[in-house]
Amino acid sequence: MRIDLRHLRAFEAVAEELHFRRAAERLNLAQPALSRTIQQLEEFIGEALLLRTNRRVELTEAGRVFLAESKAIFARLDSAVQQARKAAAGHIGQLRIGYTDFAVSGQLPPILDGFHRRYPDIRTELIYGSTRQQLEKLKEGAIEFGFVTGPLLEPDLDRAVVQRDRFVAVLSLRHPLAGQAEVELADLAREPFVLGIMRRWSHYRRQLDALCIAAGFLPNVAQEAYNSEGVFGFVAANIGVTVHLESAGSFSRKGVVLRPLKGVTARVCTEAVWVRAGVTPVQQKFIDFLQAWSPPD
Repeated sequence: MRIDLRHLRAFEAVAEELHFRRAAERLNLAQPALSRTIQQLEEFIGEALLLRTNRRVELTEAGRVFLAESKAIFARLDSAVQQARKAAAGHIGQLRIGYTDFAVSGQLPPILDGFHRRYPDIRTELIYGSTRQQLEKLKEGAIEFGFVTGPLLEPDLDRAVVQRDRFVAVLSLRHPLAGQAEVELADLAREPFVLGIMRRWSHYRRQLDALCIAAGFLPNVAQEAYNSEGVFGFVAANIGVTVHLESAGSFSRKGVVLRPLKGVTARVCTEAVWVRAGVTPVQQKFIDFLQAWSPPD
């Protein structure tokens, strides 16, 4: 014989009522059936849980301990039911989210803050990676969402634009153009450039190259860096200049200034992307949040 919830509920009713008839009425059972259930439970445990006389029913010491443990089991069961319902509704779970430098210096922090405040039981694991790396991880199922440099044309992915950045010139404080309110992109044609390494920054660099070609030149790349912090550090060292995104102003880097590019209206989009097929309830909650997000101008 195995103990099941029927035995535990029967014992709990008798232990709380200390009266078999009232317990049977509470459970909508015949009293003999209730008595047999308690007897089966005691036989399985090998100890008396109740002292029965013609006048009253009392708990033994074993019965008092078993009642406390039974209540703990029911509390855990109730919690498990509630958690399962929340998970099915998408209110609890975990999301793995990839991100780029541009995302973390821009709208990703307020997006995560707002989402966590709305859904405090959904945990997020953040994984840094280039756009290309994130696309690979999405296809492998290693992440559920990526925050990447757009625009993308991936047929199996859905997307939401969460950020639109202007291009800005980033100059050393000692650079002759640092004192100007705006910089002409063509004025950087003969400057050495510091850029993110091509294998990690290819999506952005293609857009930057197109921008520079429209201004009559291609960037003369003197130094590459792994991430935005490295790019800014080398610019501060006066190794070269760069054209970055306006959101990079959130980086606190001494020794550099950011200047608008005169007449340049092009924007770079950061997109949240996810695999279209097989969306789970918790993923749908994040998708709904992203689609309601209004990227600032």
